[in-house]
Amino acid sequence: MSESASIKEIVRQKYGAAAERVARGSANSCCGGASAALGQCDPITSNLYDAQQAGDVPAQAVLASLGCGNPTALAELAPGETVLDLGCGGGIDVLLSARRVGPTGMAFGLDMTDQMLALAEENKRKSGLANVHFLKGEIEHIPLPGNSVDVVISNCVINLSADKDQVLREAFRVLKPGGRFAVSDVVVRGEVPDAIRKSMTLWIGCVAGALSEEDYLAKLRAAGFADAAIEVTRVYSFEDAKEFLRGDSGALAPLAKEVEGRFVSGFVRATKPR
Repeated sequence: MSESASIKEIVRQKYGAAAERVARGSANSCCGGASAALGQCDPITSNLYDAQQAGDVPAQAVLASLGCGNPTALAELAPGETVLDLGCGGGIDVLLSARRVGPTGMAFGLDMTDQMLALAEENKRKSGLANVHFLKGEIEHIPLPGNSVDVVISNCVINLSADKDQVLREAFRVLKPGGRFAVSDVVVRGEVPDAIRKSMTLWIGCVAGALSEEDYLAKLRAAGFADAAIEVTRVYSFEDAKEFLRGDSGALAPLAKEVEGRFVSGFVRATKPR
């Protein structure tokens, strides 16, 4: 099995387990890492949604949130627009987007994990929203026609792909001319130890697969996007680093000092030229 296929299978398994935990009534934390398995609060996923937003969606949608930001709060969605969430999980950002675009708009959620899609469908049913549609598939191969979406959002998922160039090309393809890319993701500033980069477990913890700011912007431009920019929304401290480095059985925790301040959450934006 190739490294890309191995990463994808580990992601599928971990997210499936995360959905099952939520179905049993347990909360999750960042991207299915060790903290999630233990039911602990993770520094990456904490305090992303305000009380009003949490009250607008079913409780299980909040419990299933595995993101690192709040793209729906930053994407400037307008009534009547079509939105696509890449790696939608339990559907929190899809449901919030559907409320923002209103009954004349549409919110699609794409995920490859059966358990997450089942949870998302249940959350859709509880929400009573009609302008929501969940799709099964991979973010590297979006099952929508070209030029069909006004806004592509995602929340701490693109960093999990081993082929980010393909993801960005697909996002560009499905966007309408003038459409917007509006994604929350973990981004790296500076050098990261090779041991972290090579850790398969930490791909699931939002860390090992993260791009540098420069690489992210370069890949967006290579895919055809214009006006690419990254706005830092949260910087992770030494204590945060110790927490998410426990995702590799604790073996990498001594490296926490070396990565303090180098991992950040950012709002990544770009546009498809008209």
